[in-house]
Amino acid sequence: MSVPAWRRERPGAGASGTRPSGVGWPGAAPVRSDQPPSGLGWPEPPRQGPPPVASRTGPAAAPPVRRRSWRRLTAVLMVVLVLMVGGGLLAGRALLHRYESAVGHDVLLDERARDLDSSVGWRNVAGPLNYLLIGSDLRAANPAAGQRSDTILIVQVNSALTQAHLISIPRDLRVEIPAFPITGYRGAKDKINAAFEYGGAGSGGVQLLSATLTDLTGIRFDGAAVIDFGGFVKVIDTLGGINMCVDAPITSIHTGRVFAVGCRDMTGAEALDFSRQRYGLPNGDYDRQRHQQQLVKAVLDKALASGVARNPIKLDLLIRGIGRSLTVDTGAASITELVLALRNIRPDGLVGIRVPSHITNIDGVSYVVLDDEAGGLFQAMRDGTVTAWAREHPHWVNSI
Repeated sequence: MSVPAWRRERPGAGASGTRPSGVGWPGAAPVRSDQPPSGLGWPEPPRQGPPPVASRTGPAAAPPVRRRSWRRLTAVLMVVLVLMVGGGLLAGRALLHRYESAVGHDVLLDERARDLDSSVGWRNVAGPLNYLLIGSDLRAANPAAGQRSDTILIVQVNSALTQAHLISIPRDLRVEIPAFPITGYRGAKDKINAAFEYGGAGSGGVQLLSATLTDLTGIRFDGAAVIDFGGFVKVIDTLGGINMCVDAPITSIHTGRVFAVGCRDMTGAEALDFSRQRYGLPNGDYDRQRHQQQLVKAVLDKALASGVARNPIKLDLLIRGIGRSLTVDTGAASITELVLALRNIRPDGLVGIRVPSHITNIDGVSYVVLDDEAGGLFQAMRDGTVTAWAREHPHWVNSI
């Protein structure tokens, strides 16, 4: 795929650049006792060298058993943006180093989905930048029960690095999932969140999901992050809750909580419960996507308004709360460079986008399928012109 004109090539970037190895690949070095665990609770064997490149052929394996997922939302990477606000460059760097050491690092992007010409960092930045954010339903009490990607967000940061479009991918979107020989999956049409399971969950699941999205949209990613439910609840509670607005009354099918119309402060558990509801809402899963985007904005708004970067105790709690629940892949950039590069994004610079699509029934199964206008959105994502596309298609812009 050719590099768009808006992307400035970083000197020395390319396929030969070094990247961290993934979870589960063998190495000779002993495991360090001080090494932080992966944010998703995956096992942490020694990390040495890149994974072997598998051919795209192999015997078919039975797809994993699908299970209902309960966890929602992934945007903690947005929260990290506030660490530089009001803290000063020197203090901010020290805190970011602590944060970088606390979270799990892994290879989350398939090589086909990684933008090798990406340039991220406060010294040399070229936008737009694309990030894949995934909410996973890891069950800490029963890891063998499996995982699914509950929330899939593509975050595209504009060329000025001042605005981010939150593009929600419907989890029931019917797509072509490519083969993944590592698990024996041979590829088929299915709901997009099934790619996470067919890739073996964990880092392999994210890699297959990223490859599926690249095939679908034509974009490549500068990085990815995965968070589980528990970590996000801790983040919201550490911030003292967030303000969410309910525009239609709904009773949670999971907890029985009643959410009345109006704006009010919610705890982490309440906000996550609200954001995962779709039954009983006027637009079903599309309303849930909008609520998830609203939650992302509310977290960033509260983090900035509360001055968490100027409160060492609260900031330390936030960092430690995130660490064991978050796994990131920032490619050649460090988290410090990434945060510095994106430090000018504010809550009013977040725009929610709904992928043009509709719900239909195929052979007795409910799917989401793309509308014709989706092609224009994907073209705008490739060209870095989503702002102009959203202006011309306001009916696909969510009010968050």
